[in-house]
Amino acid sequence: MIGDLLPAPVVTAHAYGDPPEASLLSPEDTHITRAVERRRREFTTVRWCARTAMVALGVAPAPVLPGERGAPCWPAGVVGSMTHCAGYRAAALAPAATVRTVGIDAEPNERLPAGVLAAIALPAERARLGALFVARPDVAADRLLWSAKEAFYKAWFPLGRRLLDFDEAEVELRADGTFSARLRTPEPGVPDGFPGRWRVADGLVATAIAVPVAESAG
Repeated sequence: MIGDLLPAPVVTAHAYGDPPEASLLSPEDTHITRAVERRRREFTTVRWCARTAMVALGVAPAPVLPGERGAPCWPAGVVGSMTHCAGYRAAALAPAATVRTVGIDAEPNERLPAGVLAAIALPAERARLGALFVARPDVAADRLLWSAKEAFYKAWFPLGRRLLDFDEAEVELRADGTFSARLRTPEPGVPDGFPGRWRVADGLVATAIAVPVAESAG
């Protein structure tokens, strides 16, 4: 699912559900001592996915602790992103020497609840969604927009080091499985925008961004 959207040298691991062998490393468990069971399961499995990807990348398995604004803290020399939704968890990691940032997201392929699209979409984005609904009736285009913005924010945060509001970025979804996302107001030293890819499978929409170091200057 996620792996089909990302180029080498990004490595991915995913799980449909929560395998019994998934477990936490100390001190990860201290961050969810008061969490409900559903939250504990997704927190555990997505980190199990991350460590599976670490092994594939040739990195020793290590704890993945929440850092600034909850963003995952990766081992030195690694960039990555994680996502989880009902029935699906995934992680994508890459060497920082060749990939500057990664952002992934997965969501159920279902329309957003009433009122959510108006809260997260710019007028231009809403106007474009109609054409995508027509071209790809199998896709919940409003949910795809949400997912693409989430992937963009995850990729942008390690560079910009602040949270973005939904209206600070504009996403253009294309029926061919690609999208572009950009900051509406550029910030010095941070790329203005990123290209991404999306797909629909197994009842999910998934989006992914990977920015090679050579393409991220400026």
